[in-house]
Amino acid sequence: MAKNKSGQSLKDALSSVFAVSALLIALAAGVFIYIFIMGNPANFVGGNPEGHPLPGNFLGVIYKGGVIVPLLITGIVVILIFTCERLITIEVARGGPIGYIVLKLILRIGTFALVLGGFFFLLFGSFVLGCILLAAAIILFSVVTLSLNRYNAGTFIKKLQNYLAEDKIEDAIVECDNQKGSIANVVKSTLSNYRAYQNDTSLTKEQKLIAVQKDFDEAATLEAPMLSKNLVFLSTLASLSVLVGLLGTVLGMVKAFAALAQAGAPDALALANGISEALINTAFGIGGGAGAVILYNYFSSVIDGMTFKIDEAGMSIIQTFAAKTK
Repeated sequence: MAKNKSGQSLKDALSSVFAVSALLIALAAGVFIYIFIMGNPANFVGGNPEGHPLPGNFLGVIYKGGVIVPLLITGIVVILIFTCERLITIEVARGGPIGYIVLKLILRIGTFALVLGGFFFLLFGSFVLGCILLAAAIILFSVVTLSLNRYNAGTFIKKLQNYLAEDKIEDAIVECDNQKGSIANVVKSTLSNYRAYQNDTSLTKEQKLIAVQKDFDEAATLEAPMLSKNLVFLSTLASLSVLVGLLGTVLGMVKAFAALAQAGAPDALALANGISEALINTAFGIGGGAGAVILYNYFSSVIDGMTFKIDEAGMSIIQTFAAKTK
């Protein structure tokens, strides 16, 4: 138990380091993209970033969103980082050999990239190309779901139930070693003392059931945090991105009204910049928040499904133990 607690403490420390590093990297990336890519003089009329962007130059248009834009880019980069981290963690938790996991992970990230590219082209580029990318994403997702399902939880639960019905506990443990992942870890931890409890004559049947249930609860409690860790960043950014975008909107409108308030003819350039800043920050904030909400709900539904499968496995073990133990 002390070893488990020590290992858990190390995992928590590494997780904290990863989270802080991800935020710092995202901030640096946001500032770099804003200053050196979007603010490149080649994106503006006369090579002047203070002037108008070139017609149709999307990067120059976003640059006019002002100082809030790097913060919004930072939020989007954080969402992408923790999306990849959650995809990796969930694929590992689902189980299977390392080569199988890597292949599924590459295909899932490819699907995610196709979806992003599809929506980008639908909004800012070719409608036809956007539809083609989204169709490719759907096809790739179907291939991953239907073809690479050898180590899925449902198949593993059925094998486990068959082994338990035939009282092949040792074979079930071997299957856990082959399956790997969170569900297999919980099942293996629960079954490790299964035979010992069955053969222990000093305990009553009720005490044995309580002991098996306790082993399952402890194993499930250790696995659960890994599945939901770092989802808090997505849930926070879902609302924070919108609020930061609204802050940029307010600042942009302040600049626009300040340009209108000048004596004489209004400053057309300042007015245009203020309105651009307001609209760009609004679009970025809403887009980042919507993406975070969609991803948070997706990962939450996947985790809920895995939690249900863990509970199903535990129920099968407890019911079989109760039926076969005197």
